[in-house]
Amino acid sequence: MSSINLQEIDSLEATIIIDNELDPMSPAAPDTVQVSGLMGTLALGSPHKLDDRGDATQELRMEDICCSAHGLSILVTATKGDIKHSILFDAGPEEDIWERNAKRLRPDLASVEVIQLSHWHRDHSGGLLKAIHMINSDKQTKGLPQDLTVDVHPARPDYRGIAVGEKIISLQADPTFEEIESAGAAVGKHDETHTILDDLFLISGEIPRQTPYETGLKGAMRFDRDEGDWFSDERIADERFLMCNIKGKGIVVFTGCSHAGVVNAAQHAVDLLRGSVPLHAVVGGFHLATSERDQVESTVKDLKRLDPAVLLPGHCSGWRAKFEIERRMPGTLVPCTVGIKITF
Repeated sequence: MSSINLQEIDSLEATIIIDNELDPMSPAAPDTVQVSGLMGTLALGSPHKLDDRGDATQELRMEDICCSAHGLSILVTATKGDIKHSILFDAGPEEDIWERNAKRLRPDLASVEVIQLSHWHRDHSGGLLKAIHMINSDKQTKGLPQDLTVDVHPARPDYRGIAVGEKIISLQADPTFEEIESAGAAVGKHDETHTILDDLFLISGEIPRQTPYETGLKGAMRFDRDEGDWFSDERIADERFLMCNIKGKGIVVFTGCSHAGVVNAAQHAVDLLRGSVPLHAVVGGFHLATSERDQVESTVKDLKRLDPAVLLPGHCSGWRAKFEIERRMPGTLVPCTVGIKITF
């Protein structure tokens, strides 16, 4: 394994722009992460001023609360000294929800330099073109160069789908390389592990399969236009995670769906740094919502062995996995819900 030049960072923030779950009320477990964006923060930060209701000075409006959707999109900002970089990890399932939530959250979109697509699935790529447009628009407004790059795996399928019994159900196509470029971003094609943005972020290559129970996405199919036919695609080999290394804490892994297995992803992240840095957190989709009980239990058992300080399962993780994490690793679970900002 070649040497990985991933720099230690001083701090890390993650704003959840899209996730399957909305919960602006539940607090984080003590001594895990700092969470803002809950109902109290929304109320005190409301821009709607009042002068006609006695002592009330602001109004909390329901339309200021984000909406959940089946997908994932996280704005991640890493800081090292006076250097700060931001990356958008995935862009959710469709344009309207990305635009709606981004406008409600009002993040610094102009700071985004790279968008990483974790893998080619529409619930992660559907909002991509709108995100490019809004990020570049914010850059233009602030007089910044529009030098946005979308980091993708080169093996884009013509279509993906799922076999349901004897039927194949096709998903919508992901944006093409040409559509991404026309929207205003450069396309960076990578199937190997690499670091970006002053080496504050690492994007993995293909994730090695080590556990016997994390076998991919059952029934997954890929359509080849040249062949005019569908083929089995259960490995989803193009999925890649994002990771950072926080000084004094350890590795934080952002995973889109964990089709390769969340344990495989977390173990590979540790292995990339030759086991010299502990696993601190895993954030994103664990893809256990439809898994059998044995797989959920095996996954949580092996995650516990890796000894992370905090787990933030979202998107496709499912309530059974969250319950099992809380049961076996009490004090480790933090809700990964739309609209919150997490500070590690």
